[in-house]
Amino acid sequence: MNEERVLALAGLFQASAIAHQLANEGRCDDLALDASLASVFRIDAPSVIGVYGNVSGLRVGLRTLIGQLDENSRDIAVTRMVVTVMRLERSLAHHKDLLDELQQGIVSAKRQVDHFGLNSPQVFSRLAELYAGTLSTLRPRVMVTGNPQWLQQPVLVERVRASLLAAVRSAVLWRQIGGRQWQLLFHRRQCSMLARGLLTGTTLDNR
Repeated sequence: MNEERVLALAGLFQASAIAHQLANEGRCDDLALDASLASVFRIDAPSVIGVYGNVSGLRVGLRTLIGQLDENSRDIAVTRMVVTVMRLERSLAHHKDLLDELQQGIVSAKRQVDHFGLNSPQVFSRLAELYAGTLSTLRPRVMVTGNPQWLQQPVLVERVRASLLAAVRSAVLWRQIGGRQWQLLFHRRQCSMLARGLLTGTTLDNR
Protein backbone atom coordinates (compact mmCIF):
# COMPACT_ATOMS: atom_id res chain seq x y z
CA MET A 1 0.00 0.00 0.00
CA ASN A 2 1.31 3.46 -0.90
CA GLU A 3 0.07 7.04 -0.55
CA GLU A 4 -1.42 7.17 -4.04
CA ARG A 5 -3.56 4.08 -3.43
CA VAL A 6 -4.65 5.47 -0.07
CA LEU A 7 -5.72 8.73 -1.76
CA ALA A 8 -7.74 6.87 -4.40
CA LEU A 9 -9.27 4.73 -1.66
CA ALA A 10 -10.11 7.88 0.32
CA GLY A 11 -11.81 9.19 -2.83
CA LEU A 12 -13.93 6.04 -2.99
CA PHE A 13 -14.84 6.17 0.72
CA GLN A 14 -15.59 9.90 0.50
CA ALA A 15 -18.02 9.64 -2.41
CA SER A 16 -19.72 6.63 -0.75
CA ALA A 17 -19.99 8.48 2.58
CA ILE A 18 -21.46 11.51 0.79
CA ALA A 19 -24.13 9.35 -0.90
CA HIS A 20 -24.95 7.74 2.45
CA GLN A 21 -25.15 11.07 4.28
CA LEU A 22 -27.31 12.68 1.60
CA ALA A 23 -29.74 9.74 1.74
CA ASN A 24 -29.97 9.84 5.52
CA GLU A 25 -29.59 13.52 6.41
CA GLY A 26 -30.36 15.39 3.21
CA ARG A 27 -27.05 17.24 3.37
CA CYS A 28 -23.30 16.67 3.14
CA ASP A 29 -19.94 18.45 3.29
CA ASP A 30 -19.98 20.85 0.33
CA LEU A 31 -16.19 20.95 -0.13
CA ALA A 32 -16.01 17.15 -0.14
CA LEU A 33 -18.86 16.96 -2.67
CA ASP A 34 -17.08 19.47 -4.93
CA ALA A 35 -13.83 17.47 -4.82
CA SER A 36 -15.62 14.20 -5.55
CA LEU A 37 -17.65 15.69 -8.41
CA ALA A 38 -14.59 17.36 -9.95
CA SER A 39 -12.75 14.02 -9.93
CA VAL A 40 -15.25 12.63 -12.44
CA PHE A 41 -14.10 15.16 -15.04
CA ARG A 42 -10.34 14.97 -14.43
CA ILE A 43 -9.80 11.94 -16.65
CA ASP A 44 -6.31 12.95 -17.85
CA ALA A 45 -4.90 14.31 -14.57
CA PRO A 46 -1.10 13.88 -14.34
CA SER A 47 -1.23 12.41 -10.81
CA VAL A 48 -3.64 10.83 -8.35
CA ILE A 49 -3.82 13.97 -6.24
CA GLY A 50 -4.44 15.93 -9.44
CA VAL A 51 -7.70 13.99 -9.82
CA TYR A 52 -8.99 15.46 -6.55
CA GLY A 53 -7.36 18.89 -6.74
CA ASN A 54 -5.54 18.69 -3.40
CA VAL A 55 -5.35 16.53 -0.28
CA SER A 56 -7.61 18.83 1.75
CA GLY A 57 -10.46 18.01 -0.65
CA LEU A 58 -10.23 14.43 0.62
CA ARG A 59 -10.41 15.12 4.36
CA VAL A 60 -13.86 13.55 4.67
CA GLY A 61 -12.65 10.50 2.75
CA LEU A 62 -9.49 10.11 4.83
CA ARG A 63 -11.48 10.40 8.08
CA THR A 64 -14.05 7.89 6.80
CA LEU A 65 -11.33 5.48 5.68
CA ILE A 66 -9.60 5.67 9.08
CA GLY A 67 -12.94 5.11 10.82
CA GLN A 68 -13.74 2.10 8.62
CA LEU A 69 -10.33 0.54 9.30
CA ASP A 70 -10.96 0.89 13.04
CA GLU A 71 -13.40 -1.90 13.87
CA ASN A 72 -14.86 0.08 16.79
CA SER A 73 -16.10 2.98 14.67
CA ARG A 74 -17.00 1.25 11.41
CA ASP A 75 -20.20 2.18 9.58
CA ILE A 76 -21.41 -1.07 8.04
CA ALA A 77 -23.64 0.70 5.49
CA VAL A 78 -20.68 2.66 4.08
CA THR A 79 -18.45 -0.44 4.08
CA ARG A 80 -21.08 -2.40 2.20
CA MET A 81 -21.45 0.41 -0.34
CA VAL A 82 -17.67 0.60 -0.94
CA VAL A 83 -17.39 -3.16 -1.47
CA THR A 84 -20.36 -3.11 -3.88
CA VAL A 85 -18.82 -0.21 -5.85
CA MET A 86 -15.56 -2.17 -6.13
CA ARG A 87 -17.47 -5.12 -7.54
CA LEU A 88 -19.43 -2.83 -9.86
CA GLU A 89 -16.15 -1.41 -11.21
CA ARG A 90 -15.04 -4.95 -12.07
CA SER A 91 -18.35 -5.56 -13.83
CA LEU A 92 -18.00 -2.30 -15.79
CA ALA A 93 -14.50 -3.31 -16.96
CA HIS A 94 -16.10 -6.25 -18.82
CA HIS A 95 -18.61 -4.04 -20.67
CA LYS A 96 -16.62 -1.92 -23.11
CA ASP A 97 -19.78 -0.54 -24.72
CA LEU A 98 -21.00 0.88 -21.41
CA LEU A 99 -17.53 2.15 -20.57
CA ASP A 100 -17.42 4.04 -23.87
CA GLU A 101 -20.93 5.39 -23.29
CA LEU A 102 -19.91 6.54 -19.81
CA GLN A 103 -16.78 8.29 -21.07
CA GLN A 104 -18.70 10.05 -23.86
CA GLY A 105 -21.35 11.11 -21.36
CA ILE A 106 -18.71 12.58 -19.05
CA VAL A 107 -17.20 14.58 -21.92
CA SER A 108 -20.70 15.87 -22.73
CA ALA A 109 -21.37 16.74 -19.08
CA LYS A 110 -18.05 18.61 -18.92
CA ARG A 111 -19.45 21.10 -21.44
CA GLN A 112 -22.32 21.73 -19.03
CA VAL A 113 -19.83 22.26 -16.20
CA ASP A 114 -18.02 24.84 -18.32
CA HIS A 115 -21.32 26.59 -19.09
CA PHE A 116 -23.33 26.30 -15.86
CA GLY A 117 -20.73 25.50 -13.16
CA LEU A 118 -19.86 22.32 -11.28
CA ASN A 119 -22.63 22.63 -8.69
CA SER A 120 -25.42 23.48 -11.11
CA PRO A 121 -28.69 21.51 -11.18
CA GLN A 122 -28.02 20.78 -14.87
CA VAL A 123 -24.74 18.99 -14.06
CA PHE A 124 -26.23 16.95 -11.21
CA SER A 125 -29.13 15.98 -13.46
CA ARG A 126 -26.82 14.94 -16.32
CA LEU A 127 -24.52 12.87 -14.09
CA ALA A 128 -27.48 11.18 -12.39
CA GLU A 129 -28.98 10.37 -15.79
CA LEU A 130 -25.63 8.98 -16.94
CA TYR A 131 -25.35 6.78 -13.83
CA ALA A 132 -28.91 5.49 -14.26
CA GLY A 133 -28.39 4.70 -17.96
CA THR A 134 -25.08 2.86 -17.56
CA LEU A 135 -23.96 1.71 -14.12
CA SER A 136 -27.49 1.05 -12.80
CA THR A 137 -27.97 -1.54 -15.56
CA LEU A 138 -25.08 -3.67 -14.24
CA ARG A 139 -24.87 -6.08 -11.32
CA PRO A 140 -24.33 -5.75 -8.46
CA ARG A 141 -26.53 -2.69 -8.00
CA VAL A 142 -25.49 -0.26 -5.29
CA MET A 143 -28.30 -0.16 -2.73
CA VAL A 144 -28.57 3.15 -0.89
CA THR A 145 -30.76 3.03 2.21
CA GLY A 146 -31.86 6.23 3.91
CA ASN A 147 -34.69 8.44 5.09
CA PRO A 148 -37.72 8.33 2.74
CA GLN A 149 -38.17 12.05 3.42
CA TRP A 150 -34.98 12.69 1.45
CA LEU A 151 -35.08 9.81 -1.00
CA GLN A 152 -38.45 11.00 -2.32
CA GLN A 153 -36.91 14.29 -3.45
CA PRO A 154 -35.72 14.03 -7.08
CA VAL A 155 -33.06 16.73 -6.62
CA LEU A 156 -31.52 14.80 -3.73
CA VAL A 157 -31.68 11.48 -5.59
CA GLU A 158 -29.73 13.14 -8.42
CA ARG A 159 -27.02 14.17 -5.95
CA VAL A 160 -26.83 10.63 -4.56
CA ARG A 161 -26.44 9.15 -8.05
CA ALA A 162 -23.82 11.74 -9.01
CA SER A 163 -21.91 10.82 -5.83
CA LEU A 164 -22.07 7.13 -6.73
CA LEU A 165 -20.67 7.95 -10.17
CA ALA A 166 -17.78 9.70 -8.39
CA ALA A 167 -17.31 6.62 -6.20
CA VAL A 168 -16.97 4.41 -9.29
CA ARG A 169 -14.51 6.94 -10.75
CA SER A 170 -12.29 6.49 -7.67
CA ALA A 171 -12.68 2.70 -7.80
CA VAL A 172 -11.47 2.74 -11.42
CA LEU A 173 -8.51 4.94 -10.43
CA TRP A 174 -7.68 2.68 -7.47
CA ARG A 175 -7.65 -0.38 -9.71
CA GLN A 176 -5.53 1.42 -12.37
CA ILE A 177 -2.75 2.13 -9.86
CA GLY A 178 -2.64 -1.42 -8.53
CA GLY A 179 -5.26 -1.33 -5.78
CA ARG A 180 -6.81 -4.69 -4.87
CA GLN A 181 -9.45 -5.60 -2.31
CA TRP A 182 -7.18 -8.05 -0.44
CA GLN A 183 -4.81 -5.17 0.38
CA LEU A 184 -7.46 -3.78 2.74
CA LEU A 185 -7.35 -7.04 4.66
CA PHE A 186 -3.61 -7.58 4.82
CA HIS A 187 -2.37 -3.97 4.94
CA ARG A 188 -5.02 -2.47 7.20
CA ARG A 189 -2.56 -0.98 9.72
CA GLN A 190 -0.25 0.45 7.04
CA CYS A 191 -3.24 1.92 5.20
CA SER A 192 -4.52 3.53 8.40
CA MET A 193 -1.09 5.00 9.22
CA LEU A 194 -0.72 6.49 5.73
CA ALA A 195 -4.24 7.94 5.87
CA ARG A 196 -3.57 9.49 9.30
CA GLY A 197 -0.32 10.99 8.00
CA LEU A 198 -2.07 12.51 4.98
CA LEU A 199 -4.89 13.88 7.15
CA THR A 200 -2.42 15.41 9.61
CA GLY A 201 -0.58 16.99 6.66
CA THR A 202 -3.75 18.73 5.46
CA THR A 203 -4.29 20.17 8.94
CA LEU A 204 -0.69 21.38 9.30
CA ASP A 205 -0.21 23.08 5.97
CA ASN A 206 -3.86 23.48 4.90
CA ARG A 207 -3.06 22.17 1.41
